[in-house]
Amino acid sequence: MLGKTAGGLFWMQRYLERSENIARLVDAGFRIALTRSEAAEDEWASVLTTAGVRQAYAQRYEKVDGSSVINFLLRDKTNPSSVLSVIEAARNNARLVRTALTREVWEATNECWMTLKEALRTQISDNELPDVLSLIRQQSAQVRGAQSGTMMRNDIYFFAQLGTFVERADSTARFLDVKYYVLLPSLSYVGSSLDNVQWETILRSVSAYRAFRWLNPGETNPRNIAQFMILDQVMPRSLSFCASRMAGALEAIAREYGGAGESLVQASALSQELAATNIDMVVDNGLHQFIQDFIKRNNSISAQIEQEFRFYH
Repeated sequence: MLGKTAGGLFWMQRYLERSENIARLVDAGFRIALTRSEAAEDEWASVLTTAGVRQAYAQRYEKVDGSSVINFLLRDKTNPSSVLSVIEAARNNARLVRTALTREVWEATNECWMTLKEALRTQISDNELPDVLSLIRQQSAQVRGAQSGTMMRNDIYFFAQLGTFVERADSTARFLDVKYYVLLPSLSYVGSSLDNVQWETILRSVSAYRAFRWLNPGETNPRNIAQFMILDQVMPRSLSFCASRMAGALEAIAREYGGAGESLVQASALSQELAATNIDMVVDNGLHQFIQDFIKRNNSISAQIEQEFRFYH
């Protein structure tokens, strides 16, 4: 496969995943802002930090408030990570590799772009926001559904999978890093002094609240939440799950191309280390340090993938 095509597939999926993750972040900020008005400014600032756009936001706005943050993250075309920007980028990459996609995938991606372009055409009110965020997630899910149901499991599919899980891993890790002081305020955490709304928001940000409750029907425990989001091997947004899927996709590509690259070596090592880790090891060594190391290694894998397959987008 040409690097141009591989790169288009990879970045198409990264941008689609990013649109959904931004919607999740905004939803998390909105929930906390509604329930803890005294902490609303800090929460919206943490949303900007998690999205990696705090500095860019400060160049356009003098203060942090919900309305401005929502506009910047959802609609502002000067923000390359806004939902409107990344959906357009996803559609442009899909058009670039249209011959590699099934008709259903292309149509779902194009419909996603058209629908969200219209939905984000004007400023979003607080009353409209939940429905708009739900629409963003639904449109992304429709593209994934078309891919799952119509694409052959060949190198085309696995390059797309790489984009999804590299981006998803980065998003979950960054959210955890910003919230680590909520999850584990001290290395010797004992008891339950944290706000349940914060706990629920952390889980809802990765659509894991109900799954966590199924597996942990008793008292909500910060360590259990951290373990679930980092090390659970069946929760589709955990760091361990994402690393495993990255390694699996690279293994499948290696079989098709007849050789493994450094990206597979790195992804397999990361996946294996996470599988052999427990939450006590993470906490004892420092959650913040652990997450920072994960983000660095995930970025290294992404850069190595692009280098090996000569991506450009």
